[in-house]
Amino acid sequence: MRPGATPGAGERFLSAEDVSSLRRTRRYAVPHWMIERSAERRLAGDWRGALAVAKVDVTFDPAEVAASYGTAVASALVSDLRHLVPDLVRWHLPRVLGGRSTLGTDRVVVLAGYGDGTGGLPLAPYLHLRTSPLFDGPQRLTLSFGGLSGEPSPGVFAARIEDWRVVRYLWDARHTDGLRAAAGGGGGRIPFFHEDGTPLTPQELAASGDDAAGRAERVTLLHQEGRVSEAFAAAGIDWDPAMPESARSWRGMDSEEILRSTAVDITRLETAVRRATAATGRERFLIANFWRGHIRLDVTDHSTGGRLRARVVESSRPATTPSLPEAAWRRLPDLDLLRVGAIQPRRLHPLVVRALFPALEGPFGPPGPSLPRPVRVRCRGEWHEVVFRDGALRSPHTEEERQRESAMRAFGGAVAGCFAVEHSVTSGTGRLPKGLRAQRRELFMRAQHGDTPGVLELLDAGIDLRVRDGRRRGLLHALPLLDHGELLPRLLEAGLDLEARDSLERTPLAVAVSELGSVPLVEALLDAGSRIDVIDSTELSLAQLIRRYRRKDLGFLRERVIAEHPGIGSAWYEKWIEHGEEDEEQ
Repeated sequence: MRPGATPGAGERFLSAEDVSSLRRTRRYAVPHWMIERSAERRLAGDWRGALAVAKVDVTFDPAEVAASYGTAVASALVSDLRHLVPDLVRWHLPRVLGGRSTLGTDRVVVLAGYGDGTGGLPLAPYLHLRTSPLFDGPQRLTLSFGGLSGEPSPGVFAARIEDWRVVRYLWDARHTDGLRAAAGGGGGRIPFFHEDGTPLTPQELAASGDDAAGRAERVTLLHQEGRVSEAFAAAGIDWDPAMPESARSWRGMDSEEILRSTAVDITRLETAVRRATAATGRERFLIANFWRGHIRLDVTDHSTGGRLRARVVESSRPATTPSLPEAAWRRLPDLDLLRVGAIQPRRLHPLVVRALFPALEGPFGPPGPSLPRPVRVRCRGEWHEVVFRDGALRSPHTEEERQRESAMRAFGGAVAGCFAVEHSVTSGTGRLPKGLRAQRRELFMRAQHGDTPGVLELLDAGIDLRVRDGRRRGLLHALPLLDHGELLPRLLEAGLDLEARDSLERTPLAVAVSELGSVPLVEALLDAGSRIDVIDSTELSLAQLIRRYRRKDLGFLRERVIAEHPGIGSAWYEKWIEHGEEDEEQ
């Protein structure tokens, strides 16, 4: 724990797994170079360049918007685009967690609505983002403009649509200071922290006054201690602990227990509801989809100027009841991490630091890649140091010793020590020392988040290009996540095997097909000589994978596989298709 971190903070709020996931998110998901380059383009007035740097694909043109919706709407849209901070959006977007650090899948985030250009309701069309449908797929975002399906009434969105219209501080450079008020700072300090980001000691917390920060601290600590009813009372919210009639079969679960393990920021609820009411004209909202999605917290303001009331309801909701966006009611993940000492304030996004801790001096931002360091390995009764250098894992053994160990392995003999570690690094099997696991994780985490410059920097520092992760995937398998134009030539020049198989027996080409690899990447792998007569561990051919993952953009490859290798692949899958088990033909 970092000196000054609150003892026990987050024990009820964040599991160790979620702390690990959030820490990785903050370290890898928005690299420092992306923040700097995107800001450079944005400040120069190049909003398209800023979005491209942050890996956001744009599906519209302002000129077409003007033709369809009028010049007033197009002008307001362009103004928003010029102030859109795409790297800040990435920073705040919901994450999967539970051991992962990738973006929540199939999420739509509404940034702004334009109506008829006069600012009146209903606010449509919308500027909105969409995340990837795959947990571990490419982390690119898509920015679109237009109407949204599943809008039962104006301004009320279907499930999995986050409405950020009233939380512009999460994406609009003109409003980023609003994050401070959202965190409970108001005109004073942030709850639990001094102005420079130093956590309050337990003694200082006990002596907190009755200002906004002090009240927020008391409510949060009551919640953390499991005293939910007292926490709501301290926040001035009427809390009804009664469970719905249908909850009798929920095996002893009660509303208090549900709220103890939910990351709701009770002190923010009233402000969030009243702000949403002002924007939509509604007084009732839902938040916190928990326990497998069967129930939600219903927060409503039943009369103008009245007290807020909270209660547990079933997950099924009236079509006209909107949900508050998670960003409006959830405790800020950054403050949770700071409280448990899992991150330093200076490692936050620069705009986040400036909003939360204006007295803190820079530089700010996530750290760059950690360069390879020597790791000690027990070998033949001694401790040896191994280190990535010049593209290989180096150890204090001669080439003759290495050849002898290779021959022993070829004849089925057991190897240990440095040679076993070398084999594990390049095969993805066996165990690695903790230090090498961390270095391998750094490489593949940066690959997972599309950090091509970070991956190249690690390779330049000496990381073995042949390294494989726990799924036996190498860098060729990771190309759907990265800029293959920069990386593929280097990997081919190093002699990496285009037919290398991962734990699902999929080649890099098969992974590109099944995990949203781009058409240019697929074409580049084919041009490099990748075989198309391959099947994976489920006996699916490339043609079947293309159909299974609905890759209409790869129809040319499907036709080629069928023509050149008729009958290849799984018979059971073909029978399954014949019986109409898939939703649609390709």
